[in-house]
Amino acid sequence: MKAVILLSGGLDSSTVLYQAKADGCECYAISFDYQQRHRRELDSAKKIAESGGVAEHHVVNFDLRLWGGSALTDNQIDLPSDRSLAEMSENIPITYVPARNTIFMSFALAYAEALNASRVYIGVNALDYSGYPDCRSDYIQAMQEVYRLGTKQGRQGEAIAIISPLIEMKKTEIIQLGNSLGVPWEETWSCYAGGEKACGVCDSCRLRLAAFQDLGLSDPLPYVQRMG
Repeated sequence: MKAVILLSGGLDSSTVLYQAKADGCECYAISFDYQQRHRRELDSAKKIAESGGVAEHHVVNFDLRLWGGSALTDNQIDLPSDRSLAEMSENIPITYVPARNTIFMSFALAYAEALNASRVYIGVNALDYSGYPDCRSDYIQAMQEVYRLGTKQGRQGEAIAIISPLIEMKKTEIIQLGNSLGVPWEETWSCYAGGEKACGVCDSCRLRLAAFQDLGLSDPLPYVQRMG
């Protein structure tokens, strides 16, 4: 059973790759260099693809800086930092990249149909701090209909299934799942800042550190600053 895995190199997508392997899938990874501020994550995506034993790993290149609209694609917009988990949950943050998952999932669909794959795995999470609009269950359900209606496979009754195993999981639960699957956390990357070390203060770092801390575990990544 062939599956395409959307692989950013982060904690969630890495766990999803290892879950797909555990599900018995022959895995094909796809990552995206969209000139994001944190392109450092692509190094981790390559390492995770190798450690996960994928059949192929493609990096698709395009430039979302052309129109910006996000702190991840416009260096003139400051990254939120040192925010509490409560503050993170108040509004959709400036780190939301307009329609990013729709773009990603369109590439993944084309790749999957070319492979005659039966699944696309994505590590979206609706319980995370942000409530990004393209990480919610109703969005995934709508995209599943696009996958059915917009492909030859779908019209022939063999629609490619979107698998989002983490969508209703807490970050602590994702780490526990990853631990059970053997995900090498030291090879993953979550920081938005794009430095040699994780900053420790952006929303993504703080969520990750808090989850490891809640589990009584030490995050193996090097940080400029760790939560107290």
